[in-house]
Amino acid sequence: MLQTNVKLIVTGDDFGYCPRRNQGIVECFLAGAVSNVSLLVNGSTAEDAAQLARRYNIPIGLHANLSEGSPVCEALKKNSSLLNKDGFFHGKMGFRTALAKGLLKMSEVKQELRAQVDLFRELTGHIPHHMDGHQHVHVLPEVRHVFAQVLEEYGIKYTRVPIEPGLHSCAWIEPPLMDFYLGVEKDSLDTVDVFTRHGIRWADIYIGLSTMGKNMSVSSIRSAIDTGVAAFTAKENAPMTQLSPQVQKSRTVTIELMVHPGYPTLPPVGGCGDGPDDFSQSWERRHELETLMNPVLRSHYKTRNIQLCAFKDL
Repeated sequence: MLQTNVKLIVTGDDFGYCPRRNQGIVECFLAGAVSNVSLLVNGSTAEDAAQLARRYNIPIGLHANLSEGSPVCEALKKNSSLLNKDGFFHGKMGFRTALAKGLLKMSEVKQELRAQVDLFRELTGHIPHHMDGHQHVHVLPEVRHVFAQVLEEYGIKYTRVPIEPGLHSCAWIEPPLMDFYLGVEKDSLDTVDVFTRHGIRWADIYIGLSTMGKNMSVSSIRSAIDTGVAAFTAKENAPMTQLSPQVQKSRTVTIELMVHPGYPTLPPVGGCGDGPDDFSQSWERRHELETLMNPVLRSHYKTRNIQLCAFKDL
C-alpha cells in the first residue's frame, strides 16, 4: 500500500463568488482544512479574493468559467455565441446543449479562456498554478482541445480530470445528479489523451463528486480516499501506458479533493454577473465548511500520514 506517500490537495472552488464564500474559504485555509483554491475571475468579489490570497499566501489557480454569468473579454460581451438571449453565459446545462447543437464558436471559447488567464495574472501577479473548469466544462468535446491549447500556450502545467474511483457504487447519489456525473466521467475519459498530448498533468486520483454538499461527511471523505488509493494501487500492476504521465515517474500518490465550502450567499450580493445561484445560497456550503474543519478529519489525515499540499508544491 502507498498510504505513507499520500499527498492531498484540497481545492476550494468558486473563490471570488461572493464575500461570504471568500470568508469561508479563507477560514478553511487558515484552519488547515483547505490547501488550494480556484478563482472565478468573473466572480463579483474576484479582486477581493486575489487580495486575500496574497495576504494569507493561499495557493491559487483559475476556475475557468464559460457557463455562469458574464464573459470578461470585452469583445464577447455582445453578439457572442457564448451568450444566451439575456446576454449571459448559457448555464451549466445550456452550455452543453448549445455545444451539442454546434452553436458555440471554439475561437470565442479560446478568446474568453485567454482573457480569463490574462485577468487572473493581472489580479494575482502570476499565471495560475493550475486551471480547471467551472461545472466541468473544460472536459467537454471540442472545448477540451481549446482548453489544452491555452494551458500549453501559457505554460500552465496542472488541471483537473474528474474521474472518481468508486463513483458507480455511490447509491446515495440521486439519479438525475448521477446521470450528470456519469456524463462528466465519460467526457473526462475522452479527455485524457488530449491533455496528455499537450503535456498537461493532474492528480493521480480525483474525488469530490461523491462527497459534495449534503453527501460530505468525515466518513465519506475517508472512504473516498481509501477507495481511490486502493484503485491506484491496483493500477500499479497495469501497463505503464495506462497510467497518467506523472505516475510513470513517481510512486507518490497525489489526490485532489474538490470542495465548495463557505457561508451561504445572501442575494442580491454575489454571482458572476447575473446574481447568485441556488448552489451558492444552499445550507450545504456551510455544511462542507464545518465538515472540512472537523478535528476528527484532520486527525485522520495525521494518523494516515496524509500530507496536505497544493498543485504548486508538486
